[in-house]
Amino acid sequence: MNKIIVRLRGGLGNQLFEYAVARRLALVNNAELVIDNVTGFIRDTRRYRCILNHFNITSRMANKRERLEPFERYRRGIKKYLSRIKPFFERSYLEQDRKDFDKRMIGLKVRGQLYLDGLWQSEDYFKDIESVIREDLRIVSFMNERNQNIAKHIRSTKAVALHMRCFEMSGNTDEHNVSADYYKRAIALMEVKVELPNYFLFSDNPEFAFENINLPKDRITRVSHNKGDENAYADLWLMSQCQHFIIANSTFSWWGAWLGDNPNKIIMAPKKHLNYFGQIPSSWVKL
Repeated sequence: MNKIIVRLRGGLGNQLFEYAVARRLALVNNAELVIDNVTGFIRDTRRYRCILNHFNITSRMANKRERLEPFERYRRGIKKYLSRIKPFFERSYLEQDRKDFDKRMIGLKVRGQLYLDGLWQSEDYFKDIESVIREDLRIVSFMNERNQNIAKHIRSTKAVALHMRCFEMSGNTDEHNVSADYYKRAIALMEVKVELPNYFLFSDNPEFAFENINLPKDRITRVSHNKGDENAYADLWLMSQCQHFIIANSTFSWWGAWLGDNPNKIIMAPKKHLNYFGQIPSSWVKL
């Protein structure tokens, strides 16, 4: 049977993109999908770990041989080198070599064993199996009482999820952070499009976000109790319960907005950003 081994790395948002492209390739090629949940994190200085176990994902984890162990780093390097000198459709190890959507991936035929190693940050890689991806990314882990109560509050209001990602904070002038002006314009537009919305603020630096984003104080709820990357899935779930979204330059809030099931959802995203975080679907508002 043909097999796809996807190498996960990065935070939750990146892991979801990596899984989604591999799931689509496996499905259309009738191939087994195997998840390498180890090697992409060994040398990760930010100490990310695979946290896909909270989702409705049934693919098995890779064994040592599939992870190219022992001497994984060297054996992987050889595979990469040998694949680079081959035509794209003949490679057994596929590294992402362009940031924009690579349409070659859609017609890729899997023969034997294929390694996938890249971020693949576009819904075009899996748009044709959207319903499958949504079902796979359904949270199956138990939500504690606090999260359930917040979710009830979200569903009872005209809820807007607002996310601020703070990259290596050195103040709001840090070159990687989305400007305060973006949030000001997005909130002003949301106030026009939605009557008296309630904002749910998500951030890795909630105090800074609260102080630097001018939100209506009587219509804001700070969501900051799910601490650590291991609990990111809970914030993602809460975010997806909202009706509308103001996202950051972050794959995390990209997925929170994408997974929201309101058919009339309004999603606002920063058009100008210095760090690549995923292609913005055409239906989203770019500011």
